[in-house]
Amino acid sequence: MIDIPVFHDDQHGTAIVTLAGILNAIKVVGKKLSDIKVVLSGAGAAGVAIAKILLGAGIRNLIVCDRKGAIAKVNHYSIPAKQWLAEHTNEMCIKGKLNEVIYGADLFIGVSAPGLLQREDILKMAVKPVVFALANPEPEIEPEKIADIAAVIATGRSDYPNQVNNALAFPGIFRGVLDCHARTINNQMCLAAANALAGIITKEQLNAENIIPSIFNPNVASVVAEAVKREAKRTGVAREIQYETNNVK
Repeated sequence: MIDIPVFHDDQHGTAIVTLAGILNAIKVVGKKLSDIKVVLSGAGAAGVAIAKILLGAGIRNLIVCDRKGAIAKVNHYSIPAKQWLAEHTNEMCIKGKLNEVIYGADLFIGVSAPGLLQREDILKMAVKPVVFALANPEPEIEPEKIADIAAVIATGRSDYPNQVNNALAFPGIFRGVLDCHARTINNQMCLAAANALAGIITKEQLNAENIIPSIFNPNVASVVAEAVKREAKRTGVAREIQYETNNVK
């Protein structure tokens, strides 16, 4: 409704950094985004935003779960965001609780609550499973329990490898939108930011415990800012501002 960019950290921030980590995690396990099955636990602000950016990135098989289980279009939801998820995800209308629909999943993403999964649940996943257990301060499953099962593990905590930290996104995004006077933050800019963030990790640096840059990496903000500016200009939301000044003697 307004012509200035609005940024929601739990939405834009979480989604962008999560996607950046996923892009590199999928490279580590040698899979393609378009081929993988993704199960996402959490249908709040973060979960909805992650679902949207994953669909925009090319993921086709996505199931989102709330407290009651898989969200599907055969049900009606009073919350508009959940109704949107029902209409745009889970094309096969799979039903069941989280620990049921996770069977055969290549990627699990949790932005929900601690202790929802057990070791046995991860064993149900596909070969080389990727687990993003991002609930803070206690993840959906403790990394120590699945270190020998999961090919890649990410959390929201700084005391484990692969921290998904929103602060990797917002300084660069703000710099980029302010520099080009963007009138909004669109989906294309978010995707560009995620790809730029993922690209900071070189092929030589990429491994199961290094899929996302450190918060202390000095290149993060500038690289993200440049990507955001380029995409803002390409999509026509950047603008040139002419400032009028009065000559004062």
